[in-house]
Amino acid sequence: MDNVPIPSHTRSAQSMPVVAMVGGGQLARMTHQAAIALGQTLRVLAVDPADPAAQVSPDVVVGSHTDLDALRQVAKGATVLTFDHEHVPTEHLAKLVADGVTVAPPPEALVHAQDKLVMRTKLAALGAPVPRFAEVTSADVAQQFAVDAGGAAVIKTIRGGYDGRGVVLLDSPEQAREVAADYLADGVPIMIEERVAMRRELSALVARSAFGQGAAWPVVQTVQRDGICVEVLAPAPELAEDTAATAQQLGLRLAAELGVVGVLAVELFETVDGAILVNELAMRPHNSGHWTMDGSVTSQFEQHLRAVLDYPLGATAARVPLVVMANVLGAPQTPQMSVDERVHHLFARMPDAKVHLYGKGERPGRKLGHVNLLARPGDTPDAVRERAHRAAHWLSHAQWTDGYDEHSGTNISGANISGTNISGTNMETGTDGD
Repeated sequence: MDNVPIPSHTRSAQSMPVVAMVGGGQLARMTHQAAIALGQTLRVLAVDPADPAAQVSPDVVVGSHTDLDALRQVAKGATVLTFDHEHVPTEHLAKLVADGVTVAPPPEALVHAQDKLVMRTKLAALGAPVPRFAEVTSADVAQQFAVDAGGAAVIKTIRGGYDGRGVVLLDSPEQAREVAADYLADGVPIMIEERVAMRRELSALVARSAFGQGAAWPVVQTVQRDGICVEVLAPAPELAEDTAATAQQLGLRLAAELGVVGVLAVELFETVDGAILVNELAMRPHNSGHWTMDGSVTSQFEQHLRAVLDYPLGATAARVPLVVMANVLGAPQTPQMSVDERVHHLFARMPDAKVHLYGKGERPGRKLGHVNLLARPGDTPDAVRERAHRAAHWLSHAQWTDGYDEHSGTNISGANISGTNISGTNMETGTDGD
């Protein structure tokens, strides 16, 4: 592990608190952006100097989150240690706390985002709505659970899975037995849950400070493809007010009951009969909260810093009636057009698109960035979604979904649909879903 050199003026010019974050991914990168506005520099533990956050922070420790010495080095002198991901060994965090390090969220809270069985067991004890579940100790247990659940169930690895990894959808008791036997033979701890008759997935994003102040953003709808979030609608369209309030209150209650300090994302299933069930917990900034960077009074990244530093929390109101976040995922084949040129053409056509790129190399399916589109006066939800999808697809594929030609300003029908700027108001015309 190595330290990236820090300019002497950076070391001595400020007496601001130091926040250290384990993980050098895009969440740390965007947290660093928020730290800059607060007059701070985020210290980052990154595996590689090319990691997204290591590219932008001048205060970087290069090392693994599984290396106790690296964790101690990044935590040394820090006001608080927090997380870009939850994969730090729990026993290492306990040792840091014993060393006197302030860890937020604390290990006894974070374990509920690290261990799905611990999480399910605790939430059930708290009376929170969760799917039926069981620890799988043998293939027989999995098969019998699937029988009792009517055949359809889900096997999950207890630790380590994310973005659809470590999750297997089951259609029959026989498949449950087979999948469980394979995991157990490899020594991987697993659990099994009922498959929920689901209308859609929601996320209740909240924050809690060390003092105990809580704040909740509007509940959002998340859209998944191949286990990866591809779209977020904020707030969730056509969500009953009482259901939204219940989800927000649930998020705040769980944050308090579990002792969370920082941002907590409570991923939810909305069932076909209108009930909500807790699916997962994430105790860090979360993909479902990226819309807040442009669409909320306070972004999730600034709020996370406020919470772990015990500052008063910021307002969470949405700035417009609807924000759509679309993830930019790597195309099957990397376009020949450079990313810079793609951004150039996107801004020429869609000047209201808010682009956030993570500094990652392109490969199929990789999260490269996201785009936020805010509703304009007169917009329908479908119009905002279409613009967001179009922007994200263009950035990943260098292809317009409507056949628009970025050089001629025409679509495949030959109609001119270029934008026009009048008195500072850019008006996109033609077939852009408005």
